[in-house]
Amino acid sequence: MARKDIPGQASLVFDVALLDLHNPKDSISIENKVVPENCERISQSGDFLRYHYNGTLLDGTLFDSSYSRNRTFDTYIGQGYVIPGMDEGLLGVCIGEKRRIVVPPHLGYGEEGRGNIPGSAVLVFDIHVIDFHNPSDSISITSHYKPPDCSVLSKKGDYLKYHYNASLLDGTLLDSTWNLGKTYNIVLGSGQVVLGMDMGLREMCVGEKRTVIIPPHLGYGEAGVDGEVPGSAVLVFDIELLELVAGLPEGYMFIWNGEVSPNLFEEIDKDGNGEVLLEEFSEYIHAQVASGKGKLAPGFDAELIVKNMFTNQDRNGDGKVTAEEFKLKDQEAKHDEL
Repeated sequence: MARKDIPGQASLVFDVALLDLHNPKDSISIENKVVPENCERISQSGDFLRYHYNGTLLDGTLFDSSYSRNRTFDTYIGQGYVIPGMDEGLLGVCIGEKRRIVVPPHLGYGEEGRGNIPGSAVLVFDIHVIDFHNPSDSISITSHYKPPDCSVLSKKGDYLKYHYNASLLDGTLLDSTWNLGKTYNIVLGSGQVVLGMDMGLREMCVGEKRTVIIPPHLGYGEAGVDGEVPGSAVLVFDIELLELVAGLPEGYMFIWNGEVSPNLFEEIDKDGNGEVLLEEFSEYIHAQVASGKGKLAPGFDAELIVKNMFTNQDRNGDGKVTAEEFKLKDQEAKHDEL
């Protein structure tokens, strides 16, 4: 209404709806905190945090929600990646905590606002912390049970069979070998699982049960696994080791369990023609394994190992091995076979 439209000496009546108010000295306020009973760690500057939120104005008008996108908001905290009020309000939270963070405009989007957020608006964020980690975190191992005889411990190269439940920190189950009814089998240290899992399975004995918590930089990283593991998620594995087959010394895919025959080439070359073909070589190696005189690295494709052994002996690549080409490992350190 323009002033020229108001009669002189007129009494005016204004009907006002107060949307919000703040003082330029206001800081954020934390309300309605719901903290889990078990809170072993609180967030600090530099942590990477995943959380859900509803963002509203003081009158309840919703302006944004991570729930509507069905994806958490993920950010480093205390380092200026989000508005100052949220940067401050996300410090000191527990995993699983819910809280309301009220942010005055000078710690939010200021006088200009943004998108559907009015200028100078007080903002209300109702958040639920899903998980957080620090880039310096390693894995965490908690052993729940060890059998009386726990002297043989897993190491690099061992073939392991184990059961696991994989979940998020909020308890959401991602995968379970128990549900599938079969174990997960790997060669430890061979890159067949994420690095954190490989670390978590070391120095474990058969029958042991443990929980391994893996930060995302030792798990599936920022990308996660589409449709299975959220990006930047901290993972929890409950593990039971069922079987351990000792691996070979590092660098070996085949070893002898006793003395090596001084006439090894002649024994392999059954037809005595001075040349060993892949079929002869394979038959001989498998016979030594079957009799207990030799051992192949467990958990790998036996035929592929034997083929690689033969290829390394076939120096000139003509498909056959001669006595001049044939060498044991200790005679040529660059090769892993024989």
